[in-house]
Amino acid sequence: MVTLPRLVVAAPSTGSGKTTIATGLMAALRASGTAVSGHKVGPDYIDPGYHALATGRPGRNLDPHLVGESRVVPLLLHGAAGADVAVIEGVMGLYDGRLGTDGFASTAHVAALTSSPVVLVLDVARMSRSAAAIAAGMAAFDPSVRIGGVVLNRCSPGRNADEIRRALEQVGLPVLGMLPRDESLASPSRHLGLVPVAERDESVALIERLGEQVAAHLDLAALLDVARSAPDLDAEAWDPATALEMDAAPGGERPVVAVAGGRAFTFRYPETEELLEAAGCDVRSFDPLTDPALPEGTSGIYLGGGFPEVYAAELAANTSLLRDLRAAVEAGIPTVAECAGLLYLAESLDDVPMAGALPAHAAMSERLTLRYPVAVAAADSLLARAGEEVTGHEFHRTTTSPLAGTRAAWTVDGAPTGFSSDTVHASYLHVHWAGHPHLARRFAEASRALAARSVAGRADPAGRLETNTVATSGWDGEVADPLRHHGDVEVGDGLLDFAVNVYPDPRPEWLDQALHDSLAPTAYPDEEPARAALAKHHGRDRAEVLPTAGAAEAFTLVARARGWRKPVVVHPQFTEPHAALEQAGHTVTEVRLRAENGFVLDPAAVPDDADLVIVGNPTNPTGVLHPAETLRQLLRPGRLVVVDEAFMDAVPGEPETLTAERGEGLLAIRSLTKHWSIPGVRAGYVVGDAAAISDLEAVRTPWSVSATAAAAMLACATERASAEARDRAERITTWRDHLEAGLRKLGIEYVPSTASFVLARPGAGVREALREQGIAVRRADTFPGLGPDWVRIAVRPEEPTDQLLTALRETRGDR
Repeated sequence: MVTLPRLVVAAPSTGSGKTTIATGLMAALRASGTAVSGHKVGPDYIDPGYHALATGRPGRNLDPHLVGESRVVPLLLHGAAGADVAVIEGVMGLYDGRLGTDGFASTAHVAALTSSPVVLVLDVARMSRSAAAIAAGMAAFDPSVRIGGVVLNRCSPGRNADEIRRALEQVGLPVLGMLPRDESLASPSRHLGLVPVAERDESVALIERLGEQVAAHLDLAALLDVARSAPDLDAEAWDPATALEMDAAPGGERPVVAVAGGRAFTFRYPETEELLEAAGCDVRSFDPLTDPALPEGTSGIYLGGGFPEVYAAELAANTSLLRDLRAAVEAGIPTVAECAGLLYLAESLDDVPMAGALPAHAAMSERLTLRYPVAVAAADSLLARAGEEVTGHEFHRTTTSPLAGTRAAWTVDGAPTGFSSDTVHASYLHVHWAGHPHLARRFAEASRALAARSVAGRADPAGRLETNTVATSGWDGEVADPLRHHGDVEVGDGLLDFAVNVYPDPRPEWLDQALHDSLAPTAYPDEEPARAALAKHHGRDRAEVLPTAGAAEAFTLVARARGWRKPVVVHPQFTEPHAALEQAGHTVTEVRLRAENGFVLDPAAVPDDADLVIVGNPTNPTGVLHPAETLRQLLRPGRLVVVDEAFMDAVPGEPETLTAERGEGLLAIRSLTKHWSIPGVRAGYVVGDAAAISDLEAVRTPWSVSATAAAAMLACATERASAEARDRAERITTWRDHLEAGLRKLGIEYVPSTASFVLARPGAGVREALREQGIAVRRADTFPGLGPDWVRIAVRPEEPTDQLLTALRETRGDR
C-alpha cells in the first residue's frame, strides 16, 4: 500500500477556472515548502507545462483512454514519486468524458480510479444560491465521486459570497476559499486553446502571482486535509523498463534520438523520453527554430506536437536544419512525427516551405478536428504492425493534401490517415507511449540498429549514416553543402568514370582548332559574333539570346535578376539553381517529384503564387523528358519559367525543346560543356523572352564569357556542328539502351532516361562497393528527394558499361 495525499481540482464546465486554481495551488504549496507533483486529466499538453513551472518537476497526464484504466494509478505514483502531495487538474466538466461512453476518461472517472477527493471550482461571478444547487447535483450524481469541498472563483467577500457559503454548508460542502476576480491572472488563448508556457515570456511571473493569490485567498491547510483524506493506493509505480519488458537498458553504444523542442514544439509526454532512455537511447533535444543541424550522431528523430503554423516563417528561414532533417529522413533515419511533426515534414504549410520529406501540403482550415479515436495500423511500419490497435487523440485546425501513392499510418473510423514506411511514421494522431510501450521499443530498436550499421559502415565522426547534411567533402561520408556537390568530386585516379556526364569520345578537330585559335590573351573577349550565331541557329532575335559562362552563371543571373517573392525549384534536379537562389537571399519552395510516379511533373503541384519556376528538361538526374505542353502549362502572367535544357542536345531531334517558343516569361538555358566534352570551357547561353534576357544582362559582370567560350559557341552553332551533335545523340541512345538492358537483367530498379545518364536504385552501400572495385558512380543523395540507395550512372560505350554491370552483379551477389 502506498500513502499519497492527493486531490482533484474539477469544475462543472470548461472556463470555470480549474487551471488558475490548480496551478496556483501547486505554486502556493511549493512556496510553502511542500513538494507537490502536478497532473492533468486528459490528453492536454499545455496545462502540464504550467504545472511543471509551478512545481519544478514534469507535469504528467492521466488519461484512461490513452493509457488504459490499469495504468492510471501506476502513472500517478510514478509522477508523484518523492512528492508530499499530488494535485490533479481535471478536464472539461467533472463528468464530461469520451462521447458515447457514459463518461469514460472524464475527471470523475480518474477521480474514482485513483480514489481521490474532488475540490470543485465554481465560477460564481453571475451566480448566488444556485451555486449550491449545482455543487449538490455534482456531489450526488455519482456515488463513486467524493467532493471534499468547494472553491469559489471570481468571488469577492460580501453579502452574496456569504449567501453562497451558507447554501453550500447546508448541503454539506465546505468552502475552502474564494478567489477574487483578477483578469491579469488569465492565460491567453489561441486557436487550439491556451498559449503554451514556453511561448509566454511572463510565465514565471504569472505563476508566482497565481501562487500568491491562492495562498492569500484559499485555505491551504484545509486543502491539504482534503488531500490527506485520500485512502492508500494498492499499486506499484509505473516503471519504464518494466513497461518495455526489459530487465535493464541494452549495453553498448546508445543511439542518439533527436527530440524537437523549443517554442514551436512544446507538446510531448515526459514518459516518451523516459521509455526511450530506458530502452538505451541517448535523448537529445533540438530547437527547429534556432539549431542549424540535428544533434551530432542522430540515429532517430521524434517530432512531437506544437504550433508550427505560428512559427512557419521562422521554421522556413532555418534552411540548414530543414535540409539536414530532409536528408536524414531520406537516408532512412527512423523518424516519428505527430501532428505538428507531420506538418514540419510536409512540403509546405500555408504555402511556406517546410522540410519536404513527405509528399503533402498542409494548410489552416476553418474546422477544428477534435477526436479521441481508436486507430488501426494500416500496414506494417516503423512503429506498428498491420491490424494493431492504439488509442490516441487528435486536436488540430490544419488539413493536409492526400498523400498520393503513399502508405497510410492508421485507419480511423475506416478512413486512412497519415504516412508510414519502414523508417517513417507520421500522422495527426497523438499516442501516449506509456499506454503502448511496444511503439517506443520498436522505435528504439530501429534507432539502435541504424547506429550499429553506422559504426560498422562508413560513418562520419557524428555517427550518422551517409546523408546529404553535414560533414567533410567528396564522395565518402556526408557533404558540406549538398546543393553544391557535383559528380567530378566522385572521380579519382585509376577509377573508371561513370560519375561525370561528359561525352567520353574525343572532340571534333574543328572544335579543337577553334578553341586553340581563340587564345589571344592581349585582347578582351568579344561575344557578339557568338551571340549572333546562336540567335540565327535558333531562329531568334539577338535580344532573345544571352551567352553565359556555362549554365551555372545563367542560374546565378536568374537568382539576382529580380526580387523574387516565391521562387520554386522542381526537384530532384540539378541543384545549382536552388543554391544560387539561396545565395541571393531567397527562400526556395521545393516541389518534389516522386519515384512512384516516375518523377513526372504535374503542373498543378506548383503553387499558384510562384513568380519563378525552375525545372530541368530532360531532368538531371532522373533523365525524364517532360512534354513541352506540360511546361507551357506553367506559364502565367507575372511568372518567369526557366527550363534547364543542359542535356537536351543528348536527345535525338530535341522534340520537346522550348528554344523556339516565343512565350512571355519563358527562358531556356543551354550548355555546351557536356555534349561537346569541354567542361573546362564554361560555355552556355539563355534563349527566350527578351524582357527577361534584358534583366539577366543588367546584373551580369562585364566580360564574364571568355574568348574561348565565345569561340566554342560560334563553332557549335554551325550546320557541321548540328550534324555531329545528332550523331553523338544517336550514339548516346545506343549506349544507354545497353546500360538499361543490363540493369533490367540484374533486376535493378532504374528510371527510363532520355539523357546521357541513368538514375538507378541498386541500394544503399552499392556506390561505395563499386568504388572499392575501381568504378565511380555519382551519389544521388545530394539531390533533394533522393536517398543513398540511388546513384546516377553516366552513359558510356558498351565495353566499359559491361565492366560496370559485372561489378554490379558481383556487388549484389548475383553471380
